Amino acid sequence: MIRLAALGLFLTWRIRHPNREAMWLWGMSITCELWFGVSWILDQLPKLCPVNRVTDLSVLKQRFESPSLRNPKGRSDLPGIDVFVSTADPEKEPPLVTANTILSILAVDYPVEKLACYLSDDGGSLLTFEALAETASFARIWVPFCRKHNIEPRNPEAYFGQKRDFLKNKVRLDFVRERRRVKREYDEFKVRINSLTESIRRRSDAYNAHEELRARKNQMEMGGNPSEIVKVPKATWMSDGSHWPGTWTSGEADHSKGDHAGVIQVINSLAYEFFVNFLENEMLNGVSFNIFAFRFSFQAMLAPPNAEPVFGVEADGENLLDTTEIDIRLPMLVYVSREKRPDYDHNKKAGAMNALVRTSAIMSNGSFILNLDCDHYIYNSLALREGMCFMLDRGGDRICYVQFPQRFEGIDPSDRYANHNTVFFDVSMRALDGLQGPMYVGTGCIFRRTALYGFSPPRTTEHYGWFGRKKIKLFLRKPKAAKKQEDEMALPINGDQNSDDDDADIESLLLPKRFGNSTSLAASIPVAEYQGRLLQDLQETGKQGRPAGSLAVPREPLDAATVAEAISVISCFYEDKTEWGKRVGWIYGSVTEDVVTGYRMHNRGWRSIYCVTKRDAFRGTAPINLTDRLHQVLRWATGSVEIFFSRNNALFATRRMKFLQRVAYFNCGMYPFTSMFLIVYCVLPAISLFSGQFIVQSLSVTFLVLLLAITITLCLLAILEIKWSGITLHDWWRNEQFWLIGGTSAHPAAVLQGLLKVIAGVDISFTLTSKSATPEDADDEFADLYVVKWSFLMVPPITIMMLNLIAIAVGVARTLYSPFPQWSRLVGGVFFSFWVLSHLYPFAKGLMGRRGRVPTIVYVWSGLLSIIISLLWVYISPPGTQDYMKFQIP
Repeated sequence: MIRLAALGLFLTWRIRHPNREAMWLWGMSITCELWFGVSWILDQLPKLCPVNRVTDLSVLKQRFESPSLRNPKGRSDLPGIDVFVSTADPEKEPPLVTANTILSILAVDYPVEKLACYLSDDGGSLLTFEALAETASFARIWVPFCRKHNIEPRNPEAYFGQKRDFLKNKVRLDFVRERRRVKREYDEFKVRINSLTESIRRRSDAYNAHEELRARKNQMEMGGNPSEIVKVPKATWMSDGSHWPGTWTSGEADHSKGDHAGVIQVINSLAYEFFVNFLENEMLNGVSFNIFAFRFSFQAMLAPPNAEPVFGVEADGENLLDTTEIDIRLPMLVYVSREKRPDYDHNKKAGAMNALVRTSAIMSNGSFILNLDCDHYIYNSLALREGMCFMLDRGGDRICYVQFPQRFEGIDPSDRYANHNTVFFDVSMRALDGLQGPMYVGTGCIFRRTALYGFSPPRTTEHYGWFGRKKIKLFLRKPKAAKKQEDEMALPINGDQNSDDDDADIESLLLPKRFGNSTSLAASIPVAEYQGRLLQDLQETGKQGRPAGSLAVPREPLDAATVAEAISVISCFYEDKTEWGKRVGWIYGSVTEDVVTGYRMHNRGWRSIYCVTKRDAFRGTAPINLTDRLHQVLRWATGSVEIFFSRNNALFATRRMKFLQRVAYFNCGMYPFTSMFLIVYCVLPAISLFSGQFIVQSLSVTFLVLLLAITITLCLLAILEIKWSGITLHDWWRNEQFWLIGGTSAHPAAVLQGLLKVIAGVDISFTLTSKSATPEDADDEFADLYVVKWSFLMVPPITIMMLNLIAIAVGVARTLYSPFPQWSRLVGGVFFSFWVLSHLYPFAKGLMGRRGRVPTIVYVWSGLLSIIISLLWVYISPPGTQDYMKFQIP
């Protein structure tokens, strides 16, 4: 409030005291300052209610995994979780990075029979497929090792790369010996992964050469012309001697990125022998299962585990570890690559996620879904349990998702480009947790499956009046008690005797329109809802709950019909005439589908939770190169502009969204437009020094006092945020610096692209952000930080820097040679120029490279800019017009 009062007094004084000598300069400055004031208010309002949450895992274990009358064996009563990992390009997302993420998931501390992992390969690459097969093999060693010795983190690359005492808190005598064996196995695993590219190339060349020889032989036998060239497609071959149905290296028809078919092939023949027999029987019955008949790729890597623990054997020549007391079961691991055709819009990552939602609903149907990027691994093996503490606690049935903060590795120690983004994750997101919940940020998020299906929460609150102060509670699963909105989706409730049969029939008839024609998918919806319910003793009287121990029964094994049904829902035409991407699943139409998806859930009345764990839940990588970082920010800002000009603008939110939550979402779509005013304000100091004028007529005591007041209150507010959020002053300052860097480079480009899309319909496309693998040489760990990649986004910041540097020199020279020097105007202009340059310092340092080498384009641009400014200045103020500029040579 003090900051707001000081800001109000400052702006009031500025408006009432214009600079009559330079009204144009005063007008531009006051317009920018008023916009900054409004932008600051929009940013600060959602921060009024910050909260910090803690969990008690012992209560979770006691309530869901302890023996009871209904569960005498003490089997886990926790609901199932399906983990989604997405990848699209093995060149930009190295298979070794993806493999380590998968290994951390398979080794997570959660009931094995309740966990399933799905990898979406949107590139259809054989390299990713075979890397996952190698990962499944190595997991049989790595996962039991982690369970036996309580390894953290359970990503082998991160674990073996730690620079700390790995013997700390280890008491088992066989730990050192087994660690050495596993480390050797992991090194061999890495070599196999790294050699896959060359192995696939050599194998394909050999098979293609053989096919070419056979084609020539057939040509000769048919009496053809020996000199005629035989065209044989350069296929990519699998290890079993068959064509890979996905993307080929040669990019042939039906085998290129965005246009590839698929295959059904089972690696684990012992576990899925019934599936092979099913296919053979269907072929005998006249049903074709040719590998080109299916336009998808589906592969079961690891079969669903048994319900009972399976213990290993003692170490011997074949078994590296003694696992006699360790459960060696592994979660189900599935590789999925959806069909892609040129005539279809596949909706990028959102489309791939929706394909996984449908596939997993039929195969495992976990009531909750965790989605991770391929470079974000589980750093805390208890992370899933931490999230379940909120989902299964009292009131948890209103929670649509639990968002974890993003933490990053491989960032330079100085965090030059604010890659850690701690101000957003530790200040803004925690503050939103005190409202309706944090935004969904694309990864590290546990969803309630029924919320992803577009259903409304069981109960919610509508807000009326000024700032939503009047509240009306709604119970949405009692159709007779509350009137539903026009687009309301009532969740089918199992065992609800009070529900209207007519309403239930109507909902069942609408399911094919919303979810497609898969009967198995429709049947899985009420099952997922039931398994995700709270226990009856946590629900109030009259509300739906499930009895304790109801999920302790073994999960039904997969049969061939189930797998075939799962295959049918990932074809590219399945979503036609359905609500997938419109209301159901991840929402389409924006490059920031994550924010839109979370917004839609909050708009229906759901709330979300921000889970900050003592040990980081997940860790990933971020681009430390300046150009890559700017393009990443450009993509985010462009998505925000799209949101602002769409029906997802918070101005059109329903009354179920809290007022301050609405302000937060509105600011999310509004912030890129601040860049236009920011660029002008960064140029104003240079204009002031060139013209000899200032934004105020004179540096009066009142102006200086008010300026000092808003500066001090800004510092106090920063200290307050630092104190309660736990971030450092360095993090806060880096965030301020990159706010200006991004605001003068990526944000204005995003506004331009967004306007072009809205006005002219120009489509926006972005390249995938590269995920660098762990470098072999520790000295080159941050080598990418010093690589200078020229981009058009660099032009505005370079221009601003050059203008301010030249303006300082011009201003100082004019004042020194003037018979009537205006020192106050010089000091004011130089002060604000230094303010701009200090914020752009990381950007300037990034242009220098490793040894301070500035790219030639920077010199060319600077020289050109200097010449233009000099010519303009000579034209505006010729030297002969002022006597004090004349001099004579003695």
